[in-house]
Amino acid sequence: MDTDFIVVGGSFAGMAAAMQLARANRPVRVIDAGQPRNRFAAAAHGFVGHDGRAPHAIMADARRQLLAYPSASVIDATVDSAARIDGGFEVVLAGGERMRARRLILASGVVDQFPPIDGVRERWGVSILHCPYCHGYEFLGRRLAVIGMMPMSAHMAQLIAEWSPFVTYCANGIALDAEQEQVLKARGIRIEHSKVASLGGVAPALDGIVLEDGTRVPADAAFLATQVSTSPLARQLGCEFDEGPLGLYVRTNEFQETTVGGVFAAGDVARMPHNATWAAADGVMAGTAAHRSVVFT
Repeated sequence: MDTDFIVVGGSFAGMAAAMQLARANRPVRVIDAGQPRNRFAAAAHGFVGHDGRAPHAIMADARRQLLAYPSASVIDATVDSAARIDGGFEVVLAGGERMRARRLILASGVVDQFPPIDGVRERWGVSILHCPYCHGYEFLGRRLAVIGMMPMSAHMAQLIAEWSPFVTYCANGIALDAEQEQVLKARGIRIEHSKVASLGGVAPALDGIVLEDGTRVPADAAFLATQVSTSPLARQLGCEFDEGPLGLYVRTNEFQETTVGGVFAAGDVARMPHNATWAAADGVMAGTAAHRSVVFT
């Protein structure tokens, strides 16, 4: 074996897992593709001790702290495939290099699948947002909208009304039943049923949403829930998945171990909802549990 542990992904979950293993003085390699989900956001919010800091700055500190431990290393690369082998696991990097470890921790996160609406990608993480707890406070009292992507989007509109009295629910062609309409209107939420055609304003800023029926909805920010896709590594290894409203996530037990013994998963790849704090906490559990699995084999 090249190392005891390989962690795929070097963001909040992966670094938290690796730190536990490094502090156990075990050889651990973090393989990081450098594409964290939060790279579009200027600041992370709600993460204790780091509120308002840039995510890349937090991760730079985390990497520096991890590499202070002699048993830890970080490799900037993409993992193309993973497989079980006798005594552990093997990963193949994009350049063809192979690495083997006794245990594997998947912390590769998820990839947002943007809807076919002009301007979403250019505004993502700035004025088109996915989480009010992460970004809502910065738009307190402003003109807000929710773009319907699924039936549950109406629930998000109710939640967004906590941050502003000026909320429009753009149903985007998704039907609302009478009860949903009544609840939204009772909260003072404006409802527009037509599909979204485009976004207004100079990206990455937003000043409105243009609907297919010609209506223009004033908005300084809009929230939408994206479908997400996960790394193929878990499927290659034979891990089982659960299905949530946003997509599939890797099934784990209370110790973040997947249905494949010796493979652990942490962070967005293995949970819904998503949040940096939860990702870090899951990483701690995955790291400590992976270590125990080696000790008590």
